[in-house]
Amino acid sequence: MSTIAVLGTLDSKGEEHAFVADLIRQRGHRPLLIDVGSGAPPTVAPDITREEVAAAAGLDLAPLIAKKDRGECVVAMSKAAPVLLAKLAAEGKIDGVISLGGGGGTAIGTGAMRALPLGFPKLMVSTLASGNTGPYLGTKDIVMMPSIADVAGLNRLSRVIFSRAAGAICGMVEANVETAAAKPLVVASMFGNTTACVTEAKRILEDAGYEVLVFAATGAGGRSMEALIESGMVTGVLDLTTTEWADELVGGVLTAGPERMDAAAKARVPVVVAPGCLDMVNFGEKASVPEKFANRNFYIHNPQVTLMRTTSGECAQLGKIIADKVNSYDSPAVVMIPRKAISVISAAGQPFHDAAADESLFTAIRENSRKPVEEFDLEINDPAFAKACAERLLALMGGSRVDRE
Repeated sequence: MSTIAVLGTLDSKGEEHAFVADLIRQRGHRPLLIDVGSGAPPTVAPDITREEVAAAAGLDLAPLIAKKDRGECVVAMSKAAPVLLAKLAAEGKIDGVISLGGGGGTAIGTGAMRALPLGFPKLMVSTLASGNTGPYLGTKDIVMMPSIADVAGLNRLSRVIFSRAAGAICGMVEANVETAAAKPLVVASMFGNTTACVTEAKRILEDAGYEVLVFAATGAGGRSMEALIESGMVTGVLDLTTTEWADELVGGVLTAGPERMDAAAKARVPVVVAPGCLDMVNFGEKASVPEKFANRNFYIHNPQVTLMRTTSGECAQLGKIIADKVNSYDSPAVVMIPRKAISVISAAGQPFHDAAADESLFTAIRENSRKPVEEFDLEINDPAFAKACAERLLALMGGSRVDRE
């Protein structure tokens, strides 16, 4: 029997959460009703009261409820619920979580779910599930199920949706996850313009007994990779495609935020870094490019993606950013520079070839890095460069191979 947290605003949506809790109980699991409401008294008896939720984060809910400011109460619960849920999960007191809600309930529910580790079963039935769910999901594996109609009582439609949701969360906690024979995990960043390099490096690492997860350097991909590194599940990082920093610096659409490359410092894992695709900033279709960039060098990757070449000045800034990030690592780290090309289209004769800009990038890395910098007279997608990167990471991780049965 597993324990499944049923978290919701039990003042306005108590009947709905009680219905789901009963279905979970019928499946042989134990529901744990958690009240995160802050209006009227709960309509069903919770196992964990709203006051207990608030107290988990050191908050006194009474003054907020007395003010009758719903926004402040939702913010408070959005801060407290993650603390409580993370504590319950860490102590092994819950095995999954489900929540139902509209705007406020979704903000509280998904905020709590984002505090849980990857792989932990989490399901949100929401009125917002068919829109932009990025702010609610963050980098976590939260399942969002559209409620179709509002979460406002039990009816012929909501009973179907809630029943399927209850079945889904039960199935998630019942699923067996094979981890006994798991290999050490390496993560790698990749873009279309570095695919050949990362693919070859991945092959070498896998031959050495490692499992390699590749993340697309598309903003969301970089954030997801950072979250996984920070989780403590990762043995090494092959960060060969740091292009998201070009978007962050210049204003492109695929930024992963200023925290990109920070997780490795927190996790203290070995890292190999390369300036892959720092020659390009990403925009949507050509018409979407800001007017201030009108005179820049562009490359139409496809009708929906326009690439803009970074300048020497921008490359110098990017080089310092990369070096500063790597300098923050207490763990072993090396920067690998492919001097002939940092992407397919920056090679000699290609649309983004700009030797001066590349040199500004390389010089800034070299002059600012306190970690080793290794330079190769190769293009980034040359198999020899991929091999050098993979073998360097293997060495940093303590050996060329891992034992395999």
